[in-house]
Amino acid sequence: MKQAIDRRRLRALIRKELAQIGRDPSTFLIALFLPLLLMFLFGFAISLDTARTRIAVVVQDSGGAAAGLAPSYSNSPYFEVSEFRAVPPARDLMMADKVRGMVVIPQDFSATVAKGKLPQIQIVTDGSQPNTANFVAAYAEGVMRNWAASEGVGGRVAMPAVQANPRFWYNPALKSRNFLVPGAIAIVMTMIGTLLTALVVAREWERGTMEAMIATPMTMVEFVISKVVPYYFLAMTSMAVCTLLAVTLFQVPFRGSIPALLLVSSAFLMPSLGMGLFISSATKNQFVASQMALLASFLPTFLLSGFVYEIASMPVPIQALTYVVPARYLIPSLQTIFLVGDVWPMFLRDSAIMLGFGLFFFFLSFRVTRRSLDT
Repeated sequence: MKQAIDRRRLRALIRKELAQIGRDPSTFLIALFLPLLLMFLFGFAISLDTARTRIAVVVQDSGGAAAGLAPSYSNSPYFEVSEFRAVPPARDLMMADKVRGMVVIPQDFSATVAKGKLPQIQIVTDGSQPNTANFVAAYAEGVMRNWAASEGVGGRVAMPAVQANPRFWYNPALKSRNFLVPGAIAIVMTMIGTLLTALVVAREWERGTMEAMIATPMTMVEFVISKVVPYYFLAMTSMAVCTLLAVTLFQVPFRGSIPALLLVSSAFLMPSLGMGLFISSATKNQFVASQMALLASFLPTFLLSGFVYEIASMPVPIQALTYVVPARYLIPSLQTIFLVGDVWPMFLRDSAIMLGFGLFFFFLSFRVTRRSLDT
């Protein structure tokens, strides 16, 4: 007959785990220092914004029109310009990876403008970085078009019948920090939820304390709960600290509600904690468990969750694989909470899926965690 959960025994087991956390420096390193490091990296060091891209502007024409166009590139917030009179020095800079492209204003530029025609410029980009190359080409052409319009040259060109006026919702400034920082919170919760719990049972086996615990009247349910509860609150505390940093230090808008944040975070911690506990129980070795936790949780969260790389741009088989990555359902919800607001149908759906993953991993954990010394 199965034993009922003894609350006094459960409290003792949780106190024992808390004492273990307090004596383990690596736990504080992962739970306190690592979240701060990741937040500062994704908030300050890593940026997908393309502002202030280094380019070279080659002015081969000494006329007034060319002299008027060149400063337009220097005054653009998107470019950091080095100006030359000949192509070879600019080409050498691009070959040395010091500029991402060059704009060549040809010798007949001013003469063409004087004839009332729209002149041509040459735009050369570094194709080794396709995204930046496309940005440089598009914005360099845009600067040219704006200058032509302001000088009246563009007025001689037929205007399109339909003009598009783009409007960006939720992130009008198009700051990559606003979606990288919420994603970093998911990375932090993954590291704490999976990596730390991947060590707890393995540590008991390596130190020989598991045999003594098996000899006690504790049940496996009490054992699993005592291992999960402290790390749940540790992860939620780190999440709260990261959210506070995101809003105050990194100026990321928070348009949702605290209950929505707690819901999606708690739902994600279920598969994260369950996976870590399953890995720990199955391997019984801290080194192997930590390596498996990195491979099974951190890398999929970073690469396959849509955090950095758009899922729609991945090959179809990889897109199918992302559906079994719990962070795929957390990161869009976090970004929605920060940038959009409360979209409860989305939160409830994604939370239900994450809870389903959690039940699956906890089921596996109970299957491999036995009151037996047999391997």
